[in-house]
Amino acid sequence: MRNLATAILLSIAIYQMASAQDLQDKSISTQQQLKLSVSVLTKDIGERNLTNYDSLNKAAKWIDRQLKKTGFHVSCQTFQVHGLDCHNIIAEKKGTTQPKKIIVIGAHYDSAENTPGANDNGSGVASLLVLANRFRNVQSDLTIRFVAFTNEEPPYFQREDQMGSWVYARACRKNSDDIVGVISLETMGYFTDEKNSQNYPAPIRDQYPTTGNFIGFVGDTKSRPFTRRCYQVFKDNSKVPIEVASLPGSIPGVGWSDHWSFWQEGYAGLMVTDTAPFRYPHYHRKSDTVDKLDFAKLAAIVDGLEIVIKTMATAKKGPSQ
Repeated sequence: MRNLATAILLSIAIYQMASAQDLQDKSISTQQQLKLSVSVLTKDIGERNLTNYDSLNKAAKWIDRQLKKTGFHVSCQTFQVHGLDCHNIIAEKKGTTQPKKIIVIGAHYDSAENTPGANDNGSGVASLLVLANRFRNVQSDLTIRFVAFTNEEPPYFQREDQMGSWVYARACRKNSDDIVGVISLETMGYFTDEKNSQNYPAPIRDQYPTTGNFIGFVGDTKSRPFTRRCYQVFKDNSKVPIEVASLPGSIPGVGWSDHWSFWQEGYAGLMVTDTAPFRYPHYHRKSDTVDKLDFAKLAAIVDGLEIVIKTMATAKKGPSQ
């Protein structure tokens, strides 16, 4: 019994050390960085939403600290919902030759009620932080913004003045920000080779693979040029299977993330996703835990996205090319 207690205490100590480890430490792999971030969000912090307001704020503060370590200019957009302060965290790196043109990489850090939110959307936030760190010493022609949004989940989803990304997108439009494209990182870490594991909404049910082992790039019809360009760059530079869709936003699932908010303000945007409820059996459940994620596949996706962002933030190879 004493040996078991010692082992448990040792395991706790090791986990606490890992949680405190610097995500910028070059000695740990991308897979380890991703798993560390998801573990902090889901185990150290837990369910993150306005019902669990303290945890939501802890997540915001932790993300803020991680982004500040990149050396980017980090700011906070604060707005109120039901009398509570809510925070979008923005890290910006100015472009060198076309700084007024902006690429936005976003992920929501809140989780649905009664779920720790490992895949939805710990996977997106973890990917955001790794990507931001990779760009800490990279110069780009266009300005790059990495934004962690709050209140993406119901009951705030697609509600003006409540959904964090819509509050942010509206402020960008009011400021006349020239955002050439938005990449929303949303539920990205679950993959399976099981046959018939992949589903789709009725209008496109027979148009895509039925095995859920690919990453999807999904945009609306107006965002087609941006979506197709990002897809082509990823496909040319990654071995991860990928599917692309430019569809009417009215089709279920097409607008189910923060890119939808930017569509409302006239900006192009796409979602990078494993398709969430159309594949993931633990979607919005207590079982959405760290052990369900494929961190090797997620790391490979991050590698591909790094090239996509570099390409899209290069003036000669921008979204309109």
